[in-house]
Amino acid sequence: MGALEKMSAGRGRVLGIALCAVLVIPCWLLGTTFPIIGGPVFSILLGMAVAAVWGRQKRGALQGGVAFTAKKVLQWAVILLGFGLNLAQIAAVGATSLPIICSTIATALIAAYIMHRLLHTDSDTATLIGVGSSICGGSAIAATAPVIHAKDEDVAQAISVIFLFNVVAALIFPSLGMALGMSNEGFALFAGTAVNDTSSVTAAAAAWDGMHPGSNALDDATIVKLTRTLAIIPITLVLAVLVARREQKAAAAQAAEAGGADRPAKQSLLAGFSLKRALPSFIILFVLASLLTTVLVAFGADASMFAPLKTLSKYFICMAMLAIGLNTDIVKLVRSGGKPILMGLACWVCIAAVSLGMQYALGLW
Repeated sequence: MGALEKMSAGRGRVLGIALCAVLVIPCWLLGTTFPIIGGPVFSILLGMAVAAVWGRQKRGALQGGVAFTAKKVLQWAVILLGFGLNLAQIAAVGATSLPIICSTIATALIAAYIMHRLLHTDSDTATLIGVGSSICGGSAIAATAPVIHAKDEDVAQAISVIFLFNVVAALIFPSLGMALGMSNEGFALFAGTAVNDTSSVTAAAAAWDGMHPGSNALDDATIVKLTRTLAIIPITLVLAVLVARREQKAAAAQAAEAGGADRPAKQSLLAGFSLKRALPSFIILFVLASLLTTVLVAFGADASMFAPLKTLSKYFICMAMLAIGLNTDIVKLVRSGGKPILMGLACWVCIAAVSLGMQYALGLW
């Protein structure tokens, strides 16, 4: 590639990133006005609408910037997300919810796997729906997608499914909690463990507080939700190991077919495995950001100093979701939506049932 071609490609990338940054502004504003839906959902919908009218061919050189936003900016968003996690606070307040959190996460992942096998759905879509349902909705999907090399269509499908059940949960869970006679603390634990996305957790808990003056369900549910968010770290690590092993086996099989040396009859599970190659650098930086936040707050720093970074993280996620929408065929998405929605429903119902059942079993209701 010549100097002029490189310069043109670089200019196209900058303009593509700028396009996403500008188009996402109304989505960001709508997300702050309607948190029950959230900026990422508005962003991905706008992206798909623009793609349907504009078409990928018309984007030309801008496609490089759109692809960069969908991948790299998404990773930057995950890194900045770490500045919203004070591990000490989570350990002190969220520890009591750990048995329920672990149970609901395991339940969602198992339900997603079973439905994947029964419905014969795409494995990456199933993984994203399972992780998004069990951990923290869009943020978990954002962290997982680069690790498993998910296609933009898979991300869009998972975000759409998570959004649907976020809205349903935020609308019906407060009334369900009242019908079941739950305490303020019990509902906070229920919302924090059974609602997918943080924005919908806060919406459901705020509605409960409005129905019960003097309740502090919002703060408690938020901390439980942040505790769930920590599961991003082990989940992405395990997925990174599995993906690395899968790619290693595929490469060895190709080499054998091409006449390469025969493989040993038996190999260790981690034979030839490199943690440095498997664990994405943005996940390491996410963990370091969380540790930095925890240490600085422990030494007297005001936690509010990290608020701009948390806000920027949310904005980056919206930018990335818009870029993913621009790369998504909305017609294909609608046609293939039935099975993912059924999978999301199964995960959602199982999580809610296990959350309530565990509370009852532990005497926390």
